[in-house]
Amino acid sequence: MAVCCLLARLELPTDTVSLARYLIGKILVRELPEGVASGRIVETEAYIVGDAAGHAYRGMTRRNHSLFLERGRAYIYLAYGSSYMLNVSSEMPGIGAGVLIRALEPLEGIPIMRLNRGVEQLRGLARGPGRLTAALRVDRSLDGLDLCQEGPLWLGRGDDERGEIGQSIRTGISRDANRILRFYLRGSPFVSGPRSLQE
Repeated sequence: MAVCCLLARLELPTDTVSLARYLIGKILVRELPEGVASGRIVETEAYIVGDAAGHAYRGMTRRNHSLFLERGRAYIYLAYGSSYMLNVSSEMPGIGAGVLIRALEPLEGIPIMRLNRGVEQLRGLARGPGRLTAALRVDRSLDGLDLCQEGPLWLGRGDDERGEIGQSIRTGISRDANRILRFYLRGSPFVSGPRSLQE
């Protein structure tokens, strides 16, 4: 088992933007048959209610129903036919919104993550949303999972001293692209995206 404590749902802010900031510094834990792999969350993006870039914008479907569950559930989808994206549902049940986990600082199970990714460089293991899901072997089979309950994938408290949080526009989207809804740990070498969005 990982050495961090499970995050309780009551600790999660009900506002999507607040949750995106809150998750910086928290721990994402993946329990696999060969051991535990985990990382500190260093970058997130908020997809708020009514956000044209969000998957909940046109209402609930069979594909996105996890976004409408109670906050703290996993919403996982396949992007561009190649990479899985991990989101944490936010707001109250029935309201579609979520937070994309964009990057992790690897902590535990680094050999497992290296094997999953097929790369050695620590900095690049989970630097980006598709890389982190590959490193932790996260796919659609975990969609809807309760991240506030111990199991194959869950959220832990992490360090109290998380450092300074920066914010910027989101990356890789065309709709509502200028909203300041991306949050990251300043100075972390594990943050993804262009250098111009890390200052």
